[in-house]
Amino acid sequence: MHDGATGEASPTDPTRLSKRQKRRRRKHAASKNRENDGSLSKRSSETDVTGDGSAKRATQQAKKQDSNQRGMRKIRRRKPRASGRQTAPGEQTQERQAPPQGPAPAKFTRTRNGDGRRLAANDTNGSAQRAQSSPPPVYAALDLGTNNCRLLMAIPTRPGQFRVVDAFSRIVRLGEGLGRTGSLSRDAMDRAIAALGVCAQKIAARNVTHMRLIATEACRAAANGEEFLERVERDTGLKLEIVSQEAEARLAVSGCGSLVDPDTRGAVLFDIGGGSSEIALLDLRDGPTRKLASRIVAWTSLPVGVVSMAERHGGRHVTPEVFEKMIVETTEMISDFPGRDRLDKLIDTPKFHLLGTSGTVTTLAGIHLNLERYDRRQVDGLWLTRQEADDLVQRILGWSFEERVANPCIGSDRADLVLAGCAILEGIRRVWPAKALRVADRGLREGLLIEMMIADRVWDRQGRRSA
Repeated sequence: MHDGATGEASPTDPTRLSKRQKRRRRKHAASKNRENDGSLSKRSSETDVTGDGSAKRATQQAKKQDSNQRGMRKIRRRKPRASGRQTAPGEQTQERQAPPQGPAPAKFTRTRNGDGRRLAANDTNGSAQRAQSSPPPVYAALDLGTNNCRLLMAIPTRPGQFRVVDAFSRIVRLGEGLGRTGSLSRDAMDRAIAALGVCAQKIAARNVTHMRLIATEACRAAANGEEFLERVERDTGLKLEIVSQEAEARLAVSGCGSLVDPDTRGAVLFDIGGGSSEIALLDLRDGPTRKLASRIVAWTSLPVGVVSMAERHGGRHVTPEVFEKMIVETTEMISDFPGRDRLDKLIDTPKFHLLGTSGTVTTLAGIHLNLERYDRRQVDGLWLTRQEADDLVQRILGWSFEERVANPCIGSDRADLVLAGCAILEGIRRVWPAKALRVADRGLREGLLIEMMIADRVWDRQGRRSA
């Protein structure tokens, strides 16, 4: 046996014999073999006289047995292979552990998941279970507008729905001064890039696999819009695309469609932005549909938003006369819209309503609810009657700039823009005087998410898995 403390071999261990002992044993074995061979030959010559061949067979058998014995002695004399340097006397030995063995190979029974990919069933490693329970993909939608930078990240849940996992919104006023100069200012671009840098970090932290990042009116209208987006990509790694006005209107409908009253026969959806306002007319007389964008019978994009309107007419101190001028400017723009009368027969009926998605209408809803702090859960989907909307607009118009700043649903960021938004809203309500207005705290980002998930058919795959 081996003594781990001293490194010496026990004399009873044939694998640890000294060289002298080994030579002595070899000589002894050789002389013994010669004796055996001599006696064997002698016996062979003596018994061979019988002439029946048995002596020859005995001789062959004896030689074979002797050869086997010599082979066994060689095996016992063979040294074990060393796996490293020799251990010095008195040195503690340290054995190298074998690498841990991996799990046993998986046993496969071919099955398919919802999207047709083969998975392992009866997998002893649990890989099939991990594949079935792998985390859902994370989708990201970013909307860089004239006034705001907004990011929304979500995972698909039940068919037609998703769960928000992270969100970000910051007022950047990218379109500040755009109406006067025709270009994005350096300060405005710096503010936007700072916000987009935060978005890039959030997207990376969530391991987003599907995303669409869009820029709207400010980048569409600015002479240096494309140049700005190239800088965005260099500085943040985010590649934004400028979407058309029609695409913007369609995305707004996709994002807010679930708030259209299922009993309605017609609705006007509007999105009051910072540099433009999108309007879409929905004809639902053939009944409701999940693909609401297919029911758009007319749409337009007004070249006016809260930022551009406030820059032209002022936003801090707005008199009733100035406010009326802003309303008239809006109605005149709408009058140039050729499809504006497509739903006129429904306007005075209870089967028609307005659906607004913008900071303007959500601000009105928060004030209506007397919220001490804005709460999306209470605002999104709120109904306002025609009289309630009238009263809210007049109430805000009567406030000073300082009073608007003090209101928790307006604050300093919107105090100089909210009346411009109210004027655009009033212009829309004069053209389509619906009895009810529904408020949506959702819009382009939600539309982007829904369209990406529909394109990937994530809800179709969920349905097949649950079937």
